Amino acid sequence: MSNYRRYRVPGGTYFFTVNLLERRQDLLVRYIAALREAVRRTRQQRPFHIDACVVLPDHLHCVWTLPPGDDDFSNRWKAIKIRFVQSLPATERRSAVRIAKGERGIWQRRFWEHALRDDGDYSAHVDYCHINPVKHGVVGRVADWPYSTFHRYAARGIYPTDWAGTPEDELDYGEPA
Repeated sequence: MSNYRRYRVPGGTYFFTVNLLERRQDLLVRYIAALREAVRRTRQQRPFHIDACVVLPDHLHCVWTLPPGDDDFSNRWKAIKIRFVQSLPATERRSAVRIAKGERGIWQRRFWEHALRDDGDYSAHVDYCHINPVKHGVVGRVADWPYSTFHRYAARGIYPTDWAGTPEDELDYGEPA
């Protein structure tokens, strides 16, 4: 079994990118209620704070802060993925390997994570979450995308409601782990 090196900070704040296996699918927004329920149930069992999040049709980005002394984000993502998949009809294509392992063909197996280092890193990743629907061309204005914590930030006055950010501000995150 592979041993992926993850930089773990107990009680840390992390940025994540989590992708569907089939990047042309829209399961995350089509079944947004199921995704929200999977996250809600996981947070009940293993608390964490969602600082920022955006859900696009085929992937999502989140900034989470874990409780003091806790660095186990991997099992939280595992629980969310399992709960989400269990709520969906089994209609996807599956490889022979996935069938043999009893796996569904919904999620990419791994995810990309980055431990946030300072306030500037935090702000850049929160902005990246919120600008992502514009970056991917699903809307022309950040405020027009409903599956984002942008609306929570705008309601608190952290962003103006007409905040646009710019795709040019995007960060280079490298390849997923």
